[in-house]
Amino acid sequence: MSLDVCLVQHEKDALDHVATEAAISSFSKVMKAVRILKYGGPEVLQIENVPIPSPAENEVLIRVHSSGINPVDTYMREGKHALSPTLPSILGRDVAGVVEEVGNNVTKFKKGDRVFAGLPNNGGYAEYATSEEKNIYPLSEKLTFNQGAAIYIPYFTAYRALVTKCRAKAGENVLIHGASGAVGNAAIQIAKKLGAANCGWYCWHHGGDGVGQEFGV
Repeated sequence: MSLDVCLVQHEKDALDHVATEAAISSFSKVMKAVRILKYGGPEVLQIENVPIPSPAENEVLIRVHSSGINPVDTYMREGKHALSPTLPSILGRDVAGVVEEVGNNVTKFKKGDRVFAGLPNNGGYAEYATSEEKNIYPLSEKLTFNQGAAIYIPYFTAYRALVTKCRAKAGENVLIHGASGAVGNAAIQIAKKLGAANCGWYCWHHGGDGVGQEFGV
C-alpha cells in the first residue's frame, strides 16, 4: 500500500472516529420526556427523545427520580387553563431528584444533592428538568423521591391558604373542605402542626355521601 493511500485511509479512520464520538456525545445529551403535541385527553401524551436542558446562571439541572401529577397538569393538557403552554410542551410542575449541574450563580446546591422543586414553566415529565434556585429545596433522607415529588404544589398551596392568607393560630378551630386530595391532606397536617384546637375535614367519596372526621390536637 502506497504512502498516499495509507494517509487517506488514516484520515478516513480519524474522521469516522470523530463522527462516532460526536454521535455518542449527541446521544448523551438526549433524554426521554413525555410531551404533548396537541391538546386533548391522555392519548396525546407521547414519549419522545429531546435535548437535555442546560441550566441558566441561576438555575439547577435536576436528574428527575419522581414527578408529581397535579390537576393543573390535566387542565393544561386539555388546553383549558389560562396558562396552557405553547406546543409542543413537556408538562409537570413538581419533581424530586438529584442535582446534576448548577448554574454559575447558584450557591445553595451542588451536584449530588437530593432535592424537590417546583417548576413554574413545567418540564417535570422528563428525565431531567431545570428550575431556579429559589424554587428548589433540600429533600430529607427520611423522605422518598415519590414523597418529595408530592410536596411543592400541595403543601405550598395549603401553607399559603392557612398561614399566609388565613393567618391560622394555635388554639383556633379549623375546618378543611375537600380534604381527600393532596392539598387537603397537607392542610390537615399543617393545621395540626400549628396547634389547631380541633381540625375537622369534610370530603365526598365515590358513593356521593359526605364523609367527615375531627382530629383532636
